[in-house]
Amino acid sequence: MKQSNLKVLITGGGSGIGLALAKKFLAHDHTVLITGRNLGKLEKAKQENPEIHIYQSDVTDDAEVRTLANDVQQKFGAIDVLINNAGIMNLVDSGNESNDLQKQMQEIEINYNSPIRILHYFLPLLKKSKNATLVNVSSGLAYVPFAQAPVYSGTKSALHFWTLSIRPQLKLHDIRVVELLPPVVDTPLAHGADIAEDDNLKPMPPEKLADIFWRDFTNGKEEITPGISKQLKLMSRLAPNFIFKQLNKQAVPSKN
Repeated sequence: MKQSNLKVLITGGGSGIGLALAKKFLAHDHTVLITGRNLGKLEKAKQENPEIHIYQSDVTDDAEVRTLANDVQQKFGAIDVLINNAGIMNLVDSGNESNDLQKQMQEIEINYNSPIRILHYFLPLLKKSKNATLVNVSSGLAYVPFAQAPVYSGTKSALHFWTLSIRPQLKLHDIRVVELLPPVVDTPLAHGADIAEDDNLKPMPPEKLADIFWRDFTNGKEEITPGISKQLKLMSRLAPNFIFKQLNKQAVPSKN
C-alpha cells in the first residue's frame, strides 16, 4: 500500500488497538476518522491528535450507523480503508444460571453483528475508492477458543469465517479484505476482562501490534497474526486438543 492521503475509518477508535492503528495511519499522512460510543475517549484522542476526525456513533444502532455513513459521504465522498475494530470481551461462567443474558447478547451484537452492519452501510463508499480495503479485527482466539470467554471466542471465530467467506466476493468489486488476529493486547478491553495480567497470555503493547500490522498490511498480507496468534494458528491445525488444554487449564473465570 503505497498510496497517499487515504481516507481511513476505524470503529472503536477512541482507545486501545483502534487508537494505535489510527496513530499509525496518521503518521503516514492519511486522513483518519474514528468512531466510538464514548465521547470522552474520542475527545481525548482528538486533543492528543488534532488532525483526527471524531464521530460519536454506536455500531449496534442501525440508525446511527446509517447516519454516520451519510455524514461521512457528504464530507469525504468515499472511504478507502474501513477498519471494523469495535469489540468487547466478557468472562462468563456458562454453568451459572444467574448470568446476565443481555450482556452476552450485547457481546454478540458488538463483536459479530456490527461488522456486518458497518460493511453493509459503508459498502457504497468503499466502492467509490480505487484503493478500497476492509480490515476486520478478530482475535487469535478465533483459532483456539478461550473457555473463560466463550461468547467472545465464538464471535471472533464467526468473524474469522465471515471474513474468509466475503474475501472472494469483495474481490470481484476490487475491495481487498484483510484480517488482523491480535493476541491479548495491553488495552482497556483486556484489563476489563482481567486477562491483561495473565503471564500465560503475554499481553502485547498496542503500539507493537500497530507496527506489526503496518508492516504486513503494506506488504499486502491478507491474514495478519502477531505474537502468539501465529502459534495458535499453527497448533490449532497440528495439535488442536493439546493447545486447547494448554490455553484452558482454568476453564471457569475466578470472578464473573
